[in-house]
Amino acid sequence: MSRQKSIHFTDLILHEDKDFLVINKPAFLSTLEDRVEAINLLSLARHYEPEAQVAHRLDKDTSGVLAIARNPEAYRHLSMQFEHRTVTKVYHAVVDGRHDFHEVLVSERILKQPDGQVKLSSRGKDAETRITTLEIFTRHTLVECRPVTGRMHQIRIHLASLGAPITGDELYGGKTFLVSSVKRNFRVKKDTEEQPLIKRMALHAFSLEFRGLDGMPIRCQAPYPKDFSALLRQLAANRS
Repeated sequence: MSRQKSIHFTDLILHEDKDFLVINKPAFLSTLEDRVEAINLLSLARHYEPEAQVAHRLDKDTSGVLAIARNPEAYRHLSMQFEHRTVTKVYHAVVDGRHDFHEVLVSERILKQPDGQVKLSSRGKDAETRITTLEIFTRHTLVECRPVTGRMHQIRIHLASLGAPITGDELYGGKTFLVSSVKRNFRVKKDTEEQPLIKRMALHAFSLEFRGLDGMPIRCQAPYPKDFSALLRQLAANRS
């Protein structure tokens, strides 16, 4: 069953010019065609801009900033920047455990598996992520991740390799977040089961910077969605 409500593409736009659209992707929306969901980001974009193309993507459950080219020249221009690793990407994640990271560089090769997961392997492709702690809570930590490369599930597996899996990312060892885990005397209604506060992994693409066709920088930040903000409020309110 789809988790998506009606989406108006114009409500997602953070930046717009003649060559690029930069949007704040909702969680649970696939970037490209999805066999389960009837709608995807690219199809929505092409109703707004018929020549729209995406040069990068976010995991379905990841929210945040994503750039869309409005014409073939813009697509080539942006694709080359991703290929040459000149695009600056910043992600925020809530991870399990207390961690004090200061510009930690994870440089571990990633190998894609037939089942759609990835693992660290010397036979994999090179991958680098810089990780810094932003705020430490009682049993969780808000971190900033700056991926140098753009491998599948890179941030997820690199954080897990540090013993800091993303909260809610059960695929790589993250735990589902329940309010009762941090709030004393929390009670659910009779004959009901407590539901996770955030029904996905707590990963958000916070900002993106690249250059337009005129060489000028384009930098956008995507505000936290409601579920990510609610998680941070609970963590802040229930420090021990």
